[in-house]
Amino acid sequence: MEAGGALPAGSGRALRLDPFALPVRFPARDAGADGQMRQIELDRDRVVLRRAVRGMRMKIRLAVDAFVGITLVPAEDGGPAASIILDHADPALSIPLLDHAPADEAALIWRAWGRVLGLSLWQRDPAGDVRQVCAGRRTLQNG
Repeated sequence: MEAGGALPAGSGRALRLDPFALPVRFPARDAGADGQMRQIELDRDRVVLRRAVRGMRMKIRLAVDAFVGITLVPAEDGGPAASIILDHADPALSIPLLDHAPADEAALIWRAWGRVLGLSLWQRDPAGDVRQVCAGRRTLQNG
């Protein structure tokens, strides 16, 4: 299933994935990949990243519980918008879920992603500091 809101760089439309429409497959920016794009498949239990680097194709499979959690990120310009990422300890493996939405709407979607994936909710402040807001059920089961 392709996500309707996920378009390549330069499209002018923001990434906007629905947590209740999994599985989903979508392109995302990847500065280290050929064409600066990668293909992502996401469902409730796993993530598959496909990319090519210098012509070498690679596929990375990760369990969803390998991710740190769902992080709400304020707009870089300090405006009333936010983004959401599926955060991994290795930033190169983190996955955008929502890009530049109104902050109140982003907060609702952020909580929905946490419930659907069972991951902890994290919040980044404008200074870049991150704090855990709520432990996820996967964290509690594995912890």
